[in-house]
Amino acid sequence: MSEETNSSTSKLTIAQRSRIERNQAKAKKLKEAKLCLHPCKDVKISDNRNQTDNPFDTDPSQTSVIKVQGTKYIDSGGGFLLEQAVLPGQGTKDNTDVKASPIIDDAIAIPVQYEECLDCGDQFADSYLFNNFVHSVCDKCRDKDAEERYTLITRTEAKAEYLLKDCDFDKREPPLRFISRKNPHNVRWGEMKLYLHSQVLKRAMDVWGSEEELVRQHELRDDKREMGKARKYNKQMKQLRMEVRSSIYTKKTYAVHQHEFGPETYNEEEDNYTHTCLTCPHSETYEKM
Repeated sequence: MSEETNSSTSKLTIAQRSRIERNQAKAKKLKEAKLCLHPCKDVKISDNRNQTDNPFDTDPSQTSVIKVQGTKYIDSGGGFLLEQAVLPGQGTKDNTDVKASPIIDDAIAIPVQYEECLDCGDQFADSYLFNNFVHSVCDKCRDKDAEERYTLITRTEAKAEYLLKDCDFDKREPPLRFISRKNPHNVRWGEMKLYLHSQVLKRAMDVWGSEEELVRQHELRDDKREMGKARKYNKQMKQLRMEVRSSIYTKKTYAVHQHEFGPETYNEEEDNYTHTCLTCPHSETYEKM
């Protein structure tokens, strides 16, 4: 048997032998940790566990209790320790009283503020319109008129319908509250800003004063838009006539002027000649070879 063992051992490589040695040392340490308890003056063991009982029973009277530096642990028998729960006023087996930590009642009472619904008059503590738009209307009334009075409108639609500017939404006090939602037409576009329609209408009345003034502003802008379209149409038609040179459009052409010079005069001091056009004041000075 020894010869076979020696022959099998001789066939092992150096790496296999070192791994076997490490596994043996590790198994030895685990065995010592399970069977031996490190000596400590603060460790006390009391074994009252019945061998026939459930090893996972956490009753201190039926299990081993280990006390380490004033803290009790229960040996569950499954390879781990459980910290023993000590009730207030309950003493330990070594007649040492455990002081229960005092219970401090530091809870802060937060008063609940109730709002009164503008429609039904009932009080409520929370609602969708109040949280998002600071509009005191309960959820019941909102559900009833969700498609009529409490509809939402985008910023672009509000600017086009009520002729508002960005400063009317953000700068004018108080700024209008809104909720952000993804654009349903294209996810890559920016988020939409949804406003409460009734609040936008109220802001439009603050800007323009009345509905009649708002209608008049719409009419003025429509007239300006029509005038701009007509001006653009006339400009395009004029450009088209210039390009095709039709009989309707006649371009003014100017004939080239031909000079007709009169008799020449001689200047003795400078030794040159000068003649002047008979139809215009143009004159030329020249020399003769």
